[in-house]
Formats: sequence, structure tokens, C-alpha cells
Amino acid sequence: MGDWSGSSDAQSLEALSASLALGCNFFDSASAYGNGHSDALLGSLVQAHPTARIITAGKVPPKNGRWPGNSADRFSDVFPLAHVLACAEESRRRMHVDRIDLLQLHVWNDAWAEDAEFQRVAAAVKEEGVARYFGLSLNRWEPWNGIDAIRTGLVDTVQVIYNIFDQSPEDALFPVCRELGIGVIARVPLDEGSLSGTLTLASKFPAGDWRSQYFGPENLPPTVRRVGALAKIVPLGMTLPELALRFILQNPAVSTIIVGMRSPAHVQSNLAVSDGMTLHDGIMNDLRKHRWDRTPAAWSD
Repeated sequence: MGDWSGSSDAQSLEALSASLALGCNFFDSASAYGNGHSDALLGSLVQAHPTARIITAGKVPPKNGRWPGNSADRFSDVFPLAHVLACAEESRRRMHVDRIDLLQLHVWNDAWAEDAEFQRVAAAVKEEGVARYFGLSLNRWEPWNGIDAIRTGLVDTVQVIYNIFDQSPEDALFPVCRELGIGVIARVPLDEGSLSGTLTLASKFPAGDWRSQYFGPENLPPTVRRVGALAKIVPLGMTLPELALRFILQNPAVSTIIVGMRSPAHVQSNLAVSDGMTLHDGIMNDLRKHRWDRTPAAWSD
């Protein structure tokens, strides 16, 4: 997986400590982020604050290296039990915890929901003390592609892309999650950074940065246009990122948002949104008009 450029360990650790001090207790990581480096940074936070209640979330990468999950692949080739347990143990050690709070499969396809190996893996994760809870990270722009798995009763949480542009989880996924008491982790709340309001047609990223692919010639121009239109309705005294986060928190199906926090300044502005203030119906209705339904493409994987 591509990484994001422009960060340093010192700044990351400072941001982690600041977020904990300001009340954040849920931290999402993955083996694929920096080839385990994200886990290790989280482990540094755990070690530095041994009495703090830090909720650790990790993800197991697909053994076959294919992103996103594909129905043509067998679950046993993507997430065999031995692979899942080995990856989880590596993350646990890097995080310096006795047990990971939430272990997620980093890709998913609902063709695997009735697979006996999936059911064995989901059960073993908790039965063997690897993690307290088991979850799935759903494919980009396929929020419906996880509902069958949820209905098996084996899944505790789903991580799904949900933001002002990507409102489709509201159609089918969120109602099922609320019906069955499934935790919803809203990811990509700022659309890979576009909803920060800093993107322009001249924006470029280093070759190894994930955003150089996502904001390529197919996606950058329409994104900049849509962000420009959205910026016109941001309420006075509010920033676009704040509006984007408040939109997500307004939905009762959402349990938490995982938003980037490269610096203490980002931490402060992001956590300030957790003040319980809601958006009025007028602005919510306006934001509904900015829904952007997209389908997966080579540049979005």
C-alpha cells in the first residue's frame, strides 16, 4: 500500500500524545501502514502511558497481496487462519499490548461470508485471545459489500468510507448496523485530504505517496470543482474540515471517526468537533446535495 509523505516520527508521537491528553482513546492502525511502523508508533504511546485506557485497532493484510477483496479469490488464500494469527501476533508485539482490542481484515468481499474458513477465523480471533473484537474494513465505494458478513453474527465492527461526498453507506449498510448493534468506524472523513480545502489543480504529491495515485488526472479536476462548490456553503466561523467531521458525527449509526492527525494542531482542531454541537437541518439538507456516487477504478484501489 502507498504511504503518505510529509510526516516524521517525532511529530507523529507528539500528535499521539496530544490526542490522548485531549481525550482521544481509539487509535486505528494496520500492518500495511509503513510495513508495521504505524503499529510501532502506537506501541510507543502505549509504553509511555501504561495506565491509560488506549483502545488499539489493527488490521491483517491479505496474504495474496490483492487489494481490494475479490470474489474470484478463495478466502482461504487471502486470510488463512495461520496468516491471520501470525499477523495479529506481530501487531500485538509492536503495539506492546497483551491483546489487541479490535482486529480487522483489511480487505473484504461478501462472497466469503458463508465460507467455513471465514467463520473459523472470526471465531478463533476471539477464542484464542488474539483480540477482544473482530471487524472488517470494507472496500472503497462498496458499502453494501459487507452486509452478508454482518448478518452472520461474527462481525462486531465495520470500517467504511463515509464523508460528505461518499454518503452511500446510509442507503443499506447503516440501517443493518443499527438493527444488529454493529460498530461503525467512519474512515476517509476528508476524502483523502480533499475536504481539508487545500487541494488545487496544481497539487502534486511524491511518487510514493498514495495521493499521487488517488488525485491523478482522472480524479483531481472533478474533486477540486466539487470542493469549490462545497466551500461556498460552509457556515460563517466554521472551516471546511470541521463541517466535514460534524456531518459524519451527526449520523447516529457512526461510532467513531478515524481522521488523520499529523500534528498537534490537527489533533486540537479535530477533537474540538467532539463538543456535541449539531448542524441545523438547513445545512444538512444542503450537504445532501453534494453526494457523489463513484465506482471503484484502477486509480482508487
